[in-house]
Amino acid sequence: MKNIVLIGGSYGIGKAIAQLMQFDCNLYIAARTNEQITNLRVNYIPFDASTDVLDNAQLPAVIDGLVFCPGSINLRPFKGIKPETFESDLQVNFINMVKVIQTVLPQLTASEQASIVLFSSVAASMGMPFHTSVAAAKGAIEGFAKALAAEYAPKIRVNVIAPSLTDTPLADKFLNNEVKKEKSAERHPLKRYGQPEDLAQMAEFLLSNKSTWITGQIFHVDGGMSTLLVNG
Repeated sequence: MKNIVLIGGSYGIGKAIAQLMQFDCNLYIAARTNEQITNLRVNYIPFDASTDVLDNAQLPAVIDGLVFCPGSINLRPFKGIKPETFESDLQVNFINMVKVIQTVLPQLTASEQASIVLFSSVAASMGMPFHTSVAAAKGAIEGFAKALAAEYAPKIRVNVIAPSLTDTPLADKFLNNEVKKEKSAERHPLKRYGQPEDLAQMAEFLLSNKSTWITGQIFHVDGGMSTLLVNG
């Protein structure tokens, strides 16, 4: 079975990926807590991507798939955002990810063909008000992924999933009452906001042998938000 590593995968989209893949691979989750995954078939490693150095000795010698889940949703008017906020969002979404990939790179290259799955946002490709900081950080991920995919092809495939608003703890403040839920659903051509399972299914596909001819791509799993007019 493949060895798959999820960074920060103990809740939300990461947990959904673990639930979907737990019986089909050797699954390792490096995250701050394991409270929500104690009933899953996973190997848990305590790890905080914002403060810790990942101990790759706790991971298998060969890593066939890596998913980096940590992120942020920091929305506010540009005129009120301090440079430190941009730095913080870039650190959480991008720099910490780079550190993890560099740490496990020898184990990824030891695989016959490894797959890295990263997460961006619909805001990286669409101009959306109040998204300057998160869009900048997620845009960095997309550019990085394409360059990394080119550098390590055919040994490592690198792809990005760019969702719209998804019902995870990170997005709770945007979906914490029925009015917000209805308005969020209405903004999407498919008339619903995302569920963790929507993203987990795409991640599973990109980690599997069904996608061995796919790399350097940005997959917009966003209910049609990035390409379709709601009332067009």
